[in-house]
Amino acid sequence: MAIGALALPETLDRPEDTSETIASPRLFKATGARKTPQVEWVEIQVKSTLNRVKGMPFEWSINPYRGCGHGCSFCYARVTHWYMDQDGVNDWSSRIFVKVNAPEVLRSELARSDWTHEDVAVGTATDPYQPAEGAYRLTRRILEALHDFRTPVSLITRSPMVTRDIDLLQRMSRTSGASVCFSIVTMDPELSQELEPHVAPPLKRLEALRTLANAGIETSVNLAPVIPRITDNEQNLAEVIRAAKYYGACQLWTNALHLGEVVRDSFFKYLHEKRPHLIPEYERMYTKRYAPKEYQDYVQRIVEAVKIKNGFSNGARHRGHADDRPSPQGTQQLQLFSQVDV
Repeated sequence: MAIGALALPETLDRPEDTSETIASPRLFKATGARKTPQVEWVEIQVKSTLNRVKGMPFEWSINPYRGCGHGCSFCYARVTHWYMDQDGVNDWSSRIFVKVNAPEVLRSELARSDWTHEDVAVGTATDPYQPAEGAYRLTRRILEALHDFRTPVSLITRSPMVTRDIDLLQRMSRTSGASVCFSIVTMDPELSQELEPHVAPPLKRLEALRTLANAGIETSVNLAPVIPRITDNEQNLAEVIRAAKYYGACQLWTNALHLGEVVRDSFFKYLHEKRPHLIPEYERMYTKRYAPKEYQDYVQRIVEAVKIKNGFSNGARHRGHADDRPSPQGTQQLQLFSQVDV
């Protein structure tokens, strides 16, 4: 799949063509699907868009899509496909649910008299600037709605496509508030291609970050996930931190890989294909969904030390993604999953 915008096929399959294969959760109904040999976009109508979040630095989340064309094997949000009786290992990047009426539904929610203009995070369970956004423009229209109702927004993405909306993000920065966070696991282009094969190279993401920062938009970097024995060496971590600072990120944080339901199967499939020698070590290390606390502390110590050397504030935190911060000792991420909008 090409990175960036894509052209969707003109043929639209009616619901009767897909009704036997599409799950029917209570909060949406399928209205059709567009297909290529590589991917199917299932167009759905949702009843709600804003998702209330507890225990996170933001109060609400929005996800215009379910599933992600980036197809990262380490993506924790793959479990959300499973919630809908979909295959989160093999179909996460080839069967994308597109919430075609999300912007209109959002406007009706924001127009309610009890809306208090709290922070909204866009992209907590799927990238809002994945390839389908180039054609559907749902994220753009969602930002327009948030701007019109003076609601602050934070975006997290791996895609330079976000610069398409720089005009809107500038206006929001001057009024209600807007920030953009780029996820980067390594500066090594070959390793990045191995881990995130359908994502723009890390340098392209940082160039997009600089473009936004120069336009006065708050930007940050999410060095995550840190992947044991693959991206966790001090040189790799330091390269990302130095590059983030050089290109204009005002904040950076990190988090070690966690392997919950579904993503564990996906990541072990990657290990079998690319790094089978690491499988015994991962089986010993990941007896639970999170890496051992000692390992998490080790990663945090290295990152915080390098951040200080490069002028980042110690322990800085930022509105953003559910997986941006150190693994919760309670059930914060599980709460987010259970509440995530479909």
